[in-house]
Amino acid sequence: MPTGLPGVETLGDLAGKRVLVRSDLNVPLDDDRRITDDGRIRASVPQLKALRDAGATVVVCAHLGRPKGGPDPRYSLAPVAARLGELLGTDVPLITDPSSYDGSAEVALLENVRFEPGETSKDDAARAAYADRLAALADVYVDDAFGAVHRKHASVYDVAQRLPHAAGALVAKEVHVLDRLTTDPHRPYVVVLGGSKVSDKLAVIESLLPKVDRLLVGGGMCFTFLAAQGHEVGDSLLEADQIEACRRFLETGKVLLPVDVVVATEVAAGAETSVVAAGAIPAGQKGLDIGPRSVEAFAAALADAKTVFWNGPMGVFELAPFAAGTRGVAEAIAARGQGALTVVGGGDSAAAVRALGIDEARFGHISTGGGASLEYLEGKRLPGLAVLVED
Repeated sequence: MPTGLPGVETLGDLAGKRVLVRSDLNVPLDDDRRITDDGRIRASVPQLKALRDAGATVVVCAHLGRPKGGPDPRYSLAPVAARLGELLGTDVPLITDPSSYDGSAEVALLENVRFEPGETSKDDAARAAYADRLAALADVYVDDAFGAVHRKHASVYDVAQRLPHAAGALVAKEVHVLDRLTTDPHRPYVVVLGGSKVSDKLAVIESLLPKVDRLLVGGGMCFTFLAAQGHEVGDSLLEADQIEACRRFLETGKVLLPVDVVVATEVAAGAETSVVAAGAIPAGQKGLDIGPRSVEAFAAALADAKTVFWNGPMGVFELAPFAAGTRGVAEAIAARGQGALTVVGGGDSAAAVRALGIDEARFGHISTGGGASLEYLEGKRLPGLAVLVED
């Protein structure tokens, strides 16, 4: 892992300078292209304000979704530019042609960088050509997009090789917090993992299990663990090729699984549900949330924790019949208050906190980067961080 990330202060006096900032503005939109969760935009604002207040002209670049190598109105950053302007209290123009931008706005936002094939290209020359165009817009570069630092993309990696560069405050905070989870964490140290698949979390389980005191497993991934104990799981999500790995994890004695689950025949807001023992899921039924006794057991396992890392919901929290498990676990983590370091590991977990109306201030840190957080905890080299500290 990189140490000594250069902060913005290393760039010197920024008054009159043009600063290119890579932000993470990849927010969810509904069918009418309205932002449904602006958490990442709000997280980007403090660094942008600080640069503006220092007298810099700021050009922000970011991505939204996964457009297929060209402009697509479904993935335009226009709604993001409007919301960013509201939060900054100034007009933020959306720049569709960087070559014609005159630098007149205090803060401007480039259109989705993934509209440019060179942004995500595996070809070094193609990425370099696009990075040259981005670098021409600025005197210095600040990476404040922790959610993208695990990508070797032009706006994350290559442009940093072309300009004096620094890590933004958000990236620096993320790295500081995640380091606390891996370097002598205060104990008991409890990790809560959910989400759909064991395969998505396999590497982070391998990395964290030796370091933690307890690992609580919910979400769709718990059914592969239950199958590893010999239970029938009905029509619940199951990764048969991960059963052996789950058996190995269970042998550590650190893994706590649900004791009851909420089941239904369909994933729907109006589904008829019932609560059954985790080892007695009927054929034809799907486990879609952890049950009330599981919430109690998980809360008890969290009650004395001094360090908590949570990544992944306990069920299909977007639908009311399957939201209680995620809410209960989130409340148990939040209840640790100032007595513990509580980290919400981005992605769906962060979205769940906001969607369920739980006060974000009750958690020690809510990460903006789900995939990046996991890869950092796995000990992987993250290109966007490595390039900031390489000579």
